[in-house]
Amino acid sequence: MTSVYRKTVCLLMVSMMMFTQPAAAQGKWLRALSNPVVFKGDSVTAYRDPAVYYYKGVLYLYFTLVKTEANGRVYSYTAMSYSKDCSNWQPIKILTARDQSLDFSSPGNIIRYKNEWFMCLQTYPRPDYTASQMPRFGTGDARLYLMRSSNLTDWSAPELMLVKGAGVPAAKMGRMIDPYLLEDKDEKGKWWCFYKQNGVSMSYSYNLRDWQFFGYTASGENACVLVENNEYILFHSPKNGIAIRHSPDLKNWRDTSGLITLGQQNWPWASGRISAGAVINLTKEKNAGRYLMFFHGSGPLTEEQGDFDKNASIGIAWSKDLLLWDWPGKQR
Repeated sequence: MTSVYRKTVCLLMVSMMMFTQPAAAQGKWLRALSNPVVFKGDSVTAYRDPAVYYYKGVLYLYFTLVKTEANGRVYSYTAMSYSKDCSNWQPIKILTARDQSLDFSSPGNIIRYKNEWFMCLQTYPRPDYTASQMPRFGTGDARLYLMRSSNLTDWSAPELMLVKGAGVPAAKMGRMIDPYLLEDKDEKGKWWCFYKQNGVSMSYSYNLRDWQFFGYTASGENACVLVENNEYILFHSPKNGIAIRHSPDLKNWRDTSGLITLGQQNWPWASGRISAGAVINLTKEKNAGRYLMFFHGSGPLTEEQGDFDKNASIGIAWSKDLLLWDWPGKQR
């Protein structure tokens, strides 16, 4: 092979790599998607508050499932599905009891701790709730819980989290919703629980049982926290859309400009509200190659107008840098 021929081949190979690199960086799961809706709500069903976990090539999706029964009574559950390709999802499995005095819901995330998986979730009590009362929000008795699993599909009964410390009984903890668990970025074995109370409140534990209250910062609902570039990145939901805050130490926070609303202006199913962004870093996974965000959208009515426990759907979007977001069918 002549030197000229070798140079020509090399140049062609480099050109081909440069041309195909963007497509290869976005994994095959995302390239195959044509619809941003993962689970579509309707007049008697709502899918809300997604949480996502990736393990051995499988995406596990947990969420609030709200169902209006034929008699008009409305129940909330924590439910799940999973997929091996992000397109085909297994039949939904309900994980919690049918009980309006509890209505376990809003799974925050899943962590691995001492050879088990733990999921945090909340109660959202609405006794005697019927469709004629929509929307009716949870009582002041909402509290946080943990469930355990050995396989990500079968889960234990929920256990109460005393996130204000052993000295504060459950009845005195106040209304709290939307938990999220994260290991401290600087101290291994120290676990944080973020939850909606006075903005977002924060407590920590070294064993997921004994908790110490730390403080709070301004925030909307549905906290999701990543660690990137030695900073905590808090995704949260204000009145509409998803906002981002950054902190080096969980004490000092700064806001990222702008609000993430994705394709809301073209999505009747999400025109009422976009909320509850659950973000996972799959940038190094060949099937995804991006940060994935699962979220819920409600509409065409706002939640206050009634599309809270009905007409709420789970959608998907993704990003290379947590700044610019794409989704199936995005108009360029």
